[in-house]
Amino acid sequence: MKRYEWANLDAAERRPALARPRRRRDPKVQETVRRIFDEVEAEGVAAVNRWSQHLDGGPLECLQIDNAAIARAGAAVAPQDVAALELATANIRRHHLADIPSDRTGAEANGLQCRRVWRPLRNAGLYIPGGTAPLFSTLLMLAIPADCAGVRERIAVTPPSTNGLHPMMILAAAASGLERIWLIGGAQAIAALTFGVGVPRADKIFGPGNAYVAEAKRYAAQLPGCPAIDLPAGPSELLVIADETADPAMIAADLLSQAEHDADAQVLLVSLSAALADSVEAEIERQLSQLPRRTIARAALEEARTIIVRSRAEAAEVSNLYAPEHLSLQLRDADVLVADITCAGTIFVGAWSAETFGDYVAGPSHVLPTDGAARACSGISVSSFMTSFVVQQVSREAAAAMAPAAARLARLEGLEAHARAAEIRAVV
Repeated sequence: MKRYEWANLDAAERRPALARPRRRRDPKVQETVRRIFDEVEAEGVAAVNRWSQHLDGGPLECLQIDNAAIARAGAAVAPQDVAALELATANIRRHHLADIPSDRTGAEANGLQCRRVWRPLRNAGLYIPGGTAPLFSTLLMLAIPADCAGVRERIAVTPPSTNGLHPMMILAAAASGLERIWLIGGAQAIAALTFGVGVPRADKIFGPGNAYVAEAKRYAAQLPGCPAIDLPAGPSELLVIADETADPAMIAADLLSQAEHDADAQVLLVSLSAALADSVEAEIERQLSQLPRRTIARAALEEARTIIVRSRAEAAEVSNLYAPEHLSLQLRDADVLVADITCAGTIFVGAWSAETFGDYVAGPSHVLPTDGAARACSGISVSSFMTSFVVQQVSREAAAAMAPAAARLARLEGLEAHARAAEIRAVV
């Protein structure tokens, strides 16, 4: 891990210390994504299948989540696996049902009423990563809040596997109430959802992914008339703030848990103790050798950072500048530091609050903003699958009272028709 002394860095040196991996915005990635989109828009299913065959080893396929598929999947896993899935499903659904926004009436005065109402999206495209690992947990974290929001059509896509779709993916789909999954991944999946080629067209696209998926979502969102996207959700990030009271083995385990996701993942340790940083780095090497995905984790560690700070205030400054997807606070009185954090996808307070719990069983969605987007974006919630608008209702008397002011302001902007539309209502 590259090491920095925060107090010794000037402003120009601090930027590269907190920079994301350059591979995430590789011009070759952008070029490939645009080519895929252009071909899918021009050629339709033929282009989708060609890219799917080239990148995933097979054409687009729709898998029905019927009783037979569910029975086969259930027979292929241990009862303990099913029990763990049921616990996660229950916690996720409980959290999101409690988080549904409600219609509310704002201030009312003299015949003027404005109230905000919420409506579910008509449909939502759900991208479930699966290139190097079957992330059925992400399916739960997207499909369940969408269901709680009342989305009528959930279009789930995930990369195919040479061994067939993982049985836990099928069981997670069933637990979420999905009836089908389309087997397609990468930028071609986002293009298919964007144009409605081979799959239904999505009004909004959700889900994390690798650099190609993240770039495809960004590109789709800027096309005229094309889907909205949830948020920038690219390769995983974790920043840990720790002091001398922290357990180096726990911190190393947490950092490696995110490093093993993707070679473009990034992990940072912000430490108030150089000795602790030494111990954590030694623990990382010890634990890394035991991991099945150590090659991926080691590649991610090339972009890892250790930043030594002098105070909790400096630690909060570093974290807020980086705006991590996941922030873990493993230091004395950790909950007190939360008040100083302004930019984070989610925060895990204290040593026992493992980021892994948030990934699987705590309840809130683990689909969170990356690449610094936490400065302005929130993670996925039920409201992400809804829109809201204000209903304005004015009585005849209130219209007469407001019309002169509205007309005057309109004329000050040079909008005479606006003024007249107010004044025509001025007579009670």
